[in-house]
Amino acid sequence: MKKNKNGKCDVSIIIEAKNQQDYLAGLNQELQDIFNTGNFDYEIIYVDDGSHDGTWEKMLNIAAGFPNVKLVKLRTSFGESAALDAGMKVATGEKIIYFTCRVKINPQNLLRFIEKIDDGFDIVMGKRSPRRDSKLNQFVSILFNTFTNRLTKLKLHDINSGVLATRKSVLEHVPFYGALNAFIPVLAHRQGYKITEETVEQLPGHFAQSLYPKNYIKRLLDFISVIFISKYSKKPLHFLGFLGVIFTLIGSVITIYLFIYRILGIGGIAGRPMLLLGTMMIIIGIQLISIGLLGEMIIYTHANEIEDYNIEEIIE
Repeated sequence: MKKNKNGKCDVSIIIEAKNQQDYLAGLNQELQDIFNTGNFDYEIIYVDDGSHDGTWEKMLNIAAGFPNVKLVKLRTSFGESAALDAGMKVATGEKIIYFTCRVKINPQNLLRFIEKIDDGFDIVMGKRSPRRDSKLNQFVSILFNTFTNRLTKLKLHDINSGVLATRKSVLEHVPFYGALNAFIPVLAHRQGYKITEETVEQLPGHFAQSLYPKNYIKRLLDFISVIFISKYSKKPLHFLGFLGVIFTLIGSVITIYLFIYRILGIGGIAGRPMLLLGTMMIIIGIQLISIGLLGEMIIYTHANEIEDYNIEEIIE
């Protein structure tokens, strides 16, 4: 691996792997052959995400034969966001290619990702085509992408492809943790970065199935987190207060109706479910508004430490 005078290379390829001992040797040789044809310096960073087979030993063998290979071993499985972040800590390239071994792809397509970055795009998302995973996975993916695009005004077809290219400076400004790596384009789009797609061939292989309801619940909760972080991180009262006002108004209408109903002697209200519903909605509404106000107070206290904007260029 040739490096610049400052000890850095041009492109860092970060690969998350978990229990992939039989896949890595062939993948590494293919990556070396492909990227040796490019007119840039590169390094390959393998991140072992808590494998319990011989993946780490296989990585050590690869690193012994290739000086441009770096290794990162996580103590246990922390997920793709943690793997990407760990790889970023040792990456020296300004351009980053990331993909996970859970999605088998054709590495030949990755050079086009670099070309897109050179054309001025900030993030290039992989669009798997043709898809080789199950029809259920594809159906869930279509629903997820449609829902995400509608709410975020993006026009991406495969947000959760597990393949992306970007500049290192972009990821330094886009917060991702937990399982939010799938929403990197959403968070980056909020900050004004230019995002595009590039087709990548998905190879045959064994793929995880989206069979359990907990997977969908987790993804929904992650999506709510992204919406809150990207739009309301410095104004929680706008989000919680809006919901609180709605709950309070509905509860107030119900209780006023019951009050008039009782005052006019139309009938009794003791034990009626509507009385409990109205009272409960008022209490929930007041709590939501109060939590929003507490959030505003916390943010006001730390306002100088929070930077929710991104400067593209300064000319003096």
